Amino acid sequence: MKIIIAGAGEVGFHLAKLLSYEAQDITLIDTDKESLTYADNHLDIRVLRGDATSVQVLRDAQVDGSDLVIAVTASETTNITLCFLAKQLGCKRTIARISNTEFMDNRGLIKFEELGIDELISPERLAAMEIQLMLNQSAFNDTYEFEGGLLTMFGVILPKTAPFVGKMVKEAARIFPELHFMPIALQRMGTQFTLIPRGDTVFKEGDQVYFITSDKGVEELYKLTGMQKQEIKNVMILGGSKVGFKTARDLCNKKFNVKLIEKNKEKAFDIADELPHALVINGDGRNVELLEEESLESMDAFIAVTGNSETNIMSCLVAKNKRIKKTIALVENMDYFQLSHSIGVDTLINKKLLAANSIFRYIRKGEVLALTRLNNLNAEILEFEVKASSLVNGEIIKELNFPREASIGGVIRNGEGIIALGDFRITEGDRVVVCCLPKAIPRIEKLFL
Repeated sequence: MKIIIAGAGEVGFHLAKLLSYEAQDITLIDTDKESLTYADNHLDIRVLRGDATSVQVLRDAQVDGSDLVIAVTASETTNITLCFLAKQLGCKRTIARISNTEFMDNRGLIKFEELGIDELISPERLAAMEIQLMLNQSAFNDTYEFEGGLLTMFGVILPKTAPFVGKMVKEAARIFPELHFMPIALQRMGTQFTLIPRGDTVFKEGDQVYFITSDKGVEELYKLTGMQKQEIKNVMILGGSKVGFKTARDLCNKKFNVKLIEKNKEKAFDIADELPHALVINGDGRNVELLEEESLESMDAFIAVTGNSETNIMSCLVAKNKRIKKTIALVENMDYFQLSHSIGVDTLINKKLLAANSIFRYIRKGEVLALTRLNNLNAEILEFEVKASSLVNGEIIKELNFPREASIGGVIRNGEGIIALGDFRITEGDRVVVCCLPKAIPRIEKLFL
């Protein structure tokens, strides 16, 4: 695919980096010479300096022959204008990064497609949604919902007390004969190798395991992993950033008790005016005495979303030391995910990764409805819609020529989430959730074309 990315900031650079690994034809546009020089020296892409809303710059980038334009500059207005121009000049699809979530909430009223915008992406909104999902399933360290929760992915580090530690996958499955969940990916403690579990794969203490489950399997999964579902009601948020504000607002709407700590006095007063149901405190959240004065130990969850990754991690570790049930830290450095097993924070969230997940489904072949990259595993989970022409249509799963580096986690059919085993027959209209390693993706895509 020929892809143009406007904006060489953290989101744009990260997208260019991921896409360049997949041998896509990437052109990165920005006005900042230093950012482009860095990208040019580190990535196998074309860089173009200039205003992305300039018609001449877009022509130089060969926008008329592009498959996708991704506008992720810091300016919402620039992104919207760019998508409009790109579509007029012949681009096939466009994606705009926005910060005003009202646009997302009123898509039924405002026809963005008529403006040349095929998709809107808000990294801050995605982060806020991810945080809410993690609070709803507090025992797990990663989650992703397919089709509003008909199937859900959960990630968990297996404790020593998990009933099936030391057992093979097929042995663990016998504990619940009517299987409502499926292990789809696994990483051994202390390694960075991702495994796609098979029947003879042995679960070990400290494994980071990802499961796909239907709504019937959530309670079973709690029992099988030895985890306890904990009610989250009292939440402390460190940082009045866009993510912090959106999270606080959404949690207040859901009747959570929210305390928000913001260092900037003016911003703290503004947030207090806009969120009358939240207790907003003006102070430095790095001050342990302040956290203790504000009854940190009585909180069920602590969420650190300041602009500094290290501050977020360290404050979460303080909260963890106070036996807080759930800690969530927003981090910008992708390398931290490789250390997430040992850092000690329950969940790390990265806006760049969330934005990339949302955008990547437009890169994949086949009818990809959703996609997520596992936080610290070298694997992707994709949701495909089966077409009449798909090679999997009408086939029984165990008879498919499916790569060993991939597995089918579940199927959504007629509004029901199904954990599909070997004898299940896939039919047109099914929505199939597949977990696979990168090298298996081209083969998987061909099966669903």
